[in-house]
Amino acid sequence: MTVAVEGIVDAAVAGKILKAMGLELGPVHGQKGKNWLDAKLPGYNNGARFAPWLVLRDLDQDAECAPALLPSLLRAPATNMRLRIAVRSVEAWLLADSERISDFLRVPERAVPGFPDGLPDAKQTFVDLAHQSQSREIRKDLVPEIGTSGKVGPGYTSRLIEFAVQRWRPRVAARDSDSLSRCLASLEILRSRKSNRT
Repeated sequence: MTVAVEGIVDAAVAGKILKAMGLELGPVHGQKGKNWLDAKLPGYNNGARFAPWLVLRDLDQDAECAPALLPSLLRAPATNMRLRIAVRSVEAWLLADSERISDFLRVPERAVPGFPDGLPDAKQTFVDLAHQSQSREIRKDLVPEIGTSGKVGPGYTSRLIEFAVQRWRPRVAARDSDSLSRCLASLEILRSRKSNRT
C-alpha cells in the first residue's frame, strides 16, 4: 500500500499501522511537511483510482475536528484513498498506548493522560512526561535544554520512531483514540475488499 505522510515519525507510525492490519507497506511519499502534503493530495488521489493509498495528516489547530477538515483537503476521495487525520497530532496516537509509553518513558502509567485525542498539544505532553522520567537518557533526548529555543530535545524524533517501530500497539492504542480507531476501521474495509477479491 502506498503511503504519504508529513514527516519521518508519521512514516514509522503508518508502517506499524499497516503491519498491525496485515497490509503491506509500499512506497512512502512526502515527509516534507504539511503544506507540501496538502498540495500533493490531488495527485495522490488520482493514484488512488488504481491502487490503495494511505495519507496521514495531523489535525493540529487547522479545524475544530477531523470531519470539518477533510472536505477542505479533498472533496471527492477515490475509492482506494484513505486520508486519515490524527487528532490533533500523531503523538496522540502513540500516547494512547499508555502502558507501553509509560514503560518506554519510565514514568508511572497514571501520569499518561487518557483519551489523548483531547489534548491541545500532544507533542508538549510528550516533553512534559519525559521531564518526569526516571531515565536521564530519556530526559536528555526528549526535553529541550534550558536556554535553547527548541520545543523538543535533540533525540525527540529518533526516540518516537524507536517507540513506534518497536513498542507501540496500534490496536491497543485505538481503544483510547477515536481518530486512530477510525483509521483502523477504514483500513479494515480496504483489507476485507482485497481478501474478497483473492
